This record gives sequence, structure tokens and C-alpha cells, in this order.
Amino acid sequence: MTTYVDASVLLAVVLGEPGAMADWPSLTPISSELIRVECLRVIDRAHISQRLSDEASARYRGDILEALSSFRLVSVSSAILQRAADPFPTALGSLDAIHLATALELRDDITGLALATHDRELAIAAGAVGFVVTGV
Repeated sequence: MTTYVDASVLLAVVLGEPGAMADWPSLTPISSELIRVECLRVIDRAHISQRLSDEASARYRGDILEALSSFRLVSVSSAILQRAADPFPTALGSLDAIHLATALELRDDITGLALATHDRELAIAAGAVGFVVTGV
């Protein structure tokens, strides 16, 4: 199933967090190029704050980049940014709004596109605009 994946899902899988999506291997993932920045910044912040060793940081960065090689990544276009700036039915932060705007643009071309997130606010907003939401 083609599924729009946000950073919370990819990070949970790569970091081996409890509650990571069990059906991850069966997904055909698609996301905004924003996911690369979000995930690698999380690893870098943890490394700088001394919560991750050099070895763990390098391993996680590699695992994220390897996972992303199987994704279809979508550029953040002016149209996506314009839609992200428009109101949504529920409150969303800027990055989540960009993810949801990207998923909305893709939904026109991908029948049955689902959205995977572990972020409650994004899940509520995505459900409100008609997405089947997994991961929460």
C-alpha cells in the first residue's frame, strides 16, 4: 500500500522504538524531502547533546539514508507551501502542515493514499481531511 510517511514513523523504525509500525516492511513509502532534514537533525541534536556516541550517530544516519533510498521523495514546491499556509480543520505546526499539504497534493494522483504518523495532531488533521491514518 502506498503510504505517506512522516518523520515520526521513520525515526521510530530506525531507532527501534516501542510502538514502531509493525507493517513497515509492507509499505510503499512516499514523503516530502523534508523528512530527510527532520530525521537527520534529530540524530545530530542527540549526538551533539552527548546522548549518542559517534558510532551510534553514524549508524543511525546511515540507516535513515538507506531507508530513504526506498522512498519516493517529493520536492517542497511553491504550491505545497501555499497550501501549508492555508487553514486546516485543526491546529498544526509548520512542518506538519507541509507534510499534510504534500500528502494532499499526492492524493489526487495516488488512489487510496494513506498517511502514517505517530504525531497525534497530524493524525487528527489528516483524518479530518479524509485520510486513512495509521501509526497512532
